[in-house]
Amino acid sequence: MSIKQFLKDWTLPCAIAIGTVVYLTFYFVPQLDGLGDSLGEVVDTVFPLMVFSTLFSTYCRVDFHQMRPHRWHLGVLLAQVALVALNVWIIFGVEADPEQKLLWESVLTCIIGPTATAAPVVTAKIGGNINTMTAFVVISVFASALMIPAAFPLIERGSQLDFWTVFFIILQKLALVLVSPLVLGWLVQHYAKRFCAWLVSIPDLSFYLWSVQLSVTSGVTVRNIVHSDAALRTLLMIAVMSLILCFILFLVGRSIGRHLGDEIDGGQGSFQKNTALSIWVAYTYLNPVASVGAGCYVLWQNIINSLELWEYRRKHSAT
Repeated sequence: MSIKQFLKDWTLPCAIAIGTVVYLTFYFVPQLDGLGDSLGEVVDTVFPLMVFSTLFSTYCRVDFHQMRPHRWHLGVLLAQVALVALNVWIIFGVEADPEQKLLWESVLTCIIGPTATAAPVVTAKIGGNINTMTAFVVISVFASALMIPAAFPLIERGSQLDFWTVFFIILQKLALVLVSPLVLGWLVQHYAKRFCAWLVSIPDLSFYLWSVQLSVTSGVTVRNIVHSDAALRTLLMIAVMSLILCFILFLVGRSIGRHLGDEIDGGQGSFQKNTALSIWVAYTYLNPVASVGAGCYVLWQNIINSLELWEYRRKHSAT
C-alpha cells in the first residue's frame, strides 16, 4: 500500500496523531513557548472559520427540498432525553462524592451535546443520507439548547443560572457555526450556481476540511488533559467512561435506526457529537475538568468513524 493510499484510508487517525504530536512538541520544547503562545491565538481566531468552511462546503451539496423530519429523528431524540434524565438522577445520588460527581458530569457533557455539525460529511461517505442527517443536526442543536440550560442548574445548584439567558447564549454561540453556513449554502445554490457547481466538483472537500479541524481539536484536547489538575486515576476513569459511552450511543442509534428505517443515519446521529460545544459548556457551567470527557470522546468517536469508513471502502471495493 502506498503512503498516499494509507493517508486516504486513515485520514482521521492521522489527523488526531498530527494534532497531538504538534501540541506535545510545543509543550515539551521550552524554546517554542513564545511561538506556541502566538499560534494559540491564531488557532483561537481561525478555528471558527475552519468549522464554517467545513459546513458551508457540506451545505452546498445538500438538497434542501429533502430536509424534512423522519421517524428516526424522534427515536434518537427520545433516547437522548432519557439518557440525560438518567445521568442527572445518578449525579443526584453521588453528589456527596466529588470524584464520582465529576465523573458523571463528564459523561453528561457528552450525552447532552448536539449531533456534530460534521456528521453529514461522514454519513455521506458511508452510504447514509446527507439530507436527513443535515436536518437532524439542526433539530439536535435546538434540542440540546433546551436540555443544557434545563439540566445544568439542577446539578450545580449553587450557581445563579437564568434559563433564558443560558438558552440564548448557547443559541448565539451556535448561530455563526450552524445557521450562517446553512443560509449561505442555500443562497449560493440559488444565486451563484456556477460557483456552487465548482465547489461541489472538488472531491471530498468537506471531509478533508473537517480532518484539518479535527487535528486542531485533538491538539486542544491534549492541552486540556495536560493542564488538568485532576488526579491521574480520575482522568483515566473519565477516558474509559467516555469510550464506553461512545459505544453505547453508537449501538443505541444503530438499533433505533434499524427499526425506524435508517440504520446508518441513526447511528451517526446518536453517537457523533459536537464535542467543541460540550467542552465549552463544561468549562462555563460545570467543573472545568469535566470537559476532559468530551475531549476524550472526540478521539473515540473518530476512531469509530475511521473503522466505518474502512469497512465501507472494503465492502465496495470487493464488489
